[in-house]
Amino acid sequence: MEQRSIAEILLENKSATSAQIQEWIAAAAEEGISFEEYVQLKNLVAEDQLAQAFGQKFDLSVYQTILEKMADPELLAHVSLPFLRKNAVMPVVVDGNHVLITANPYNIQALDELALVVGRAPQAIAPRSAIVDAINRYYPLEGAKEMIEELQEEQESITGAEDLGAIEEEDILGMVSDAPIIKLVNHILYQAVKRGASDVHIEPFEKEVRVRYRIDGVLYNAMTPPKRLQGAIVSRLKVMSNLNIAEKRQPQDGRIQIKIADRAIDIRVSILPVAYGERVVMRLLDKSKTFGNLDKIGLSPRDYKVVEQGMHEPNGILLLTGPTGSGKTSTLYSILGELNQPDVNIITVEDPVEYQMKGIGQVQVREQVGLTFAAALRSILRQDPDIIMIGETRDQETAQIAIQSALTGHLVLSTLHTNSAAASITRLIDMGIEPFLIASSVTVVIAQRLVRRLCDACKQEYRPELDVLEQVGLTVESAKNMKFYRAVGCEACLNLGYKGRLAIFEVMQMTTGIMHLTLARSETAQIQEQARKDGMSLLLEDGLRKASLGLTTIDEVLSVATLGQG
Repeated sequence: MEQRSIAEILLENKSATSAQIQEWIAAAAEEGISFEEYVQLKNLVAEDQLAQAFGQKFDLSVYQTILEKMADPELLAHVSLPFLRKNAVMPVVVDGNHVLITANPYNIQALDELALVVGRAPQAIAPRSAIVDAINRYYPLEGAKEMIEELQEEQESITGAEDLGAIEEEDILGMVSDAPIIKLVNHILYQAVKRGASDVHIEPFEKEVRVRYRIDGVLYNAMTPPKRLQGAIVSRLKVMSNLNIAEKRQPQDGRIQIKIADRAIDIRVSILPVAYGERVVMRLLDKSKTFGNLDKIGLSPRDYKVVEQGMHEPNGILLLTGPTGSGKTSTLYSILGELNQPDVNIITVEDPVEYQMKGIGQVQVREQVGLTFAAALRSILRQDPDIIMIGETRDQETAQIAIQSALTGHLVLSTLHTNSAAASITRLIDMGIEPFLIASSVTVVIAQRLVRRLCDACKQEYRPELDVLEQVGLTVESAKNMKFYRAVGCEACLNLGYKGRLAIFEVMQMTTGIMHLTLARSETAQIQEQARKDGMSLLLEDGLRKASLGLTTIDEVLSVATLGQG
């Protein structure tokens, strides 16, 4: 086995064709590097397949993921973070024994240097991305408890901007020698990113300060630093956000752009004076985030077909509705990603621009200088767009321009705040838009909510109680052939029972029946009933479908949708 080359193993495993192998061998020779280096450098083979080939050649164990229980903070602390990242190597503990995991067993120098520091140990293989992700997750930052103790030992309280340090253009994981208050704030931000939090709340009370993270839509307590550190924490965040440290009576809004665990994070900061100090809420946006293809976001076959049809119309309005935090922006970006082709001109108006998309013109609303949604839209129409995305239809003026744009040959995507797809029609009429304009411009309305996704490692099948089934419109007989699961909690999901979120949808098409009801200014319930006759599934029905597939729970679905929603 050891005599075979990596090229031969890749060929045998059908990871590459004979022609590809020959081409890569020639190209590697031309560049003066080894075949293995060339394949890794150019990402020619999937990481897991290359790891498998290395494992076969050197008869080493292969780990596709590195679990938290394998990471030993004391062991990791002996090696510098940049060294581990650069060489994609990591010392771990497996069944009580040290193991050196590498993405490239040919990188002998790095493995020898690592062995000198942590001791000789057997080797194993893992994909490069799995190793880097594990390093970012498990490399030991000084614990919050130790940092707070260090701060309390300091004789002088930290109040001045000069003590709080200017923000550095570097990864905060590397700031190991900074002042204790800087390390504490970095720790709060790092833990938020590590746990996948969307928001960080720092809340002052009479005798304590509470730090909470919003993870998958739910707030969890993270830590409670002593009250005396409150001013220093808020001041450090003000320095990072370029806000006025001396101003403590007025609300302030700012922005932090920083790298955390090798990822570019954009943080929107809101500071509000409350009874016991200043309350800070930070929204974390991962700028490296990519949006899934439309066929991967969880639409049913019927809903996917309707949305595909609507977004490929030459003109019309495609509306997304739902409350704040229901994933509307992510769905919009998934649609834009599919529409983003070299032969179309796409311009968006957003408040704020949350994610940059290559090849799309994105306009940031600035109401303080008069650049409102409506004002931006008027200018955009002179930019020869094919597709326009409006972050939010907030008022009659914006809605009017959007409809006129759709009627003059543009495809318009926008969001609206309503409880259901059918309610968007009555909402537009309430905003003062003529029904005949709505009927002739709106093509598809998507209502959505986010529910927490069950952890696959620990979810447990069960039979729901009769009263729960009745709440979702099911009988014991109709639920007989359906499987339902409940959350349990394990190490993989931090004992929450859930890991990540998924969307449930309600997709309404502007059919002839709904057109007539729109023109007649009918009530939401009538429009919804007609939409169901035309094939639309309610949010609750789509949620139940996903619950019976083991993706979420009935409780999660009931928390965002009900039978009578309209």
